[in-house]
Parts: sequence; C-alpha cells; structure tokens
Amino acid sequence: MIYQIINNRTNDAVGVQIIEKNASIPFAPDNTDYQQFKSDITNGAELQDADGKKMTTTKVKKFLASLP
Repeated sequence: MIYQIINNRTNDAVGVQIIEKNASIPFAPDNTDYQQFKSDITNGAELQDADGKKMTTTKVKKFLASLP
C-alpha cells in the first residue's frame, strides 16, 4: 500500500491519500482507517510527502511521532 500526505492551504498535514484506492483518511485517532494507516506505515508501507516523493525511514518515523 502506498500513502501520500495531504496538506491544507497553510501546508499543514491533515490526512493521507491511499494512492491505489484514491481514498483519503483524516488524522483522527478514533478513525479505524487512520489506525490501520499508522500500523501499515510502521510495518513498512510506503509513505510519500505531499509532492509525491518517497519519504526515508527516518522522516517517516519523525512524521509518525508528530501525529495524534
């Protein structure tokens, strides 16, 4: 699975898009899709920045640590 960060107008990350499904997931701790996203990323799924560039493992870990 490949996820891409979605930014709002002020360039803050507000969710992710599942590339293969063209579906979006908001960063909401009570959302089961959000919980699955975090699990997938922790277990090696690809995460792209808002420009579509694959993020390094270090950047992914830092990004995950910043999420609710």
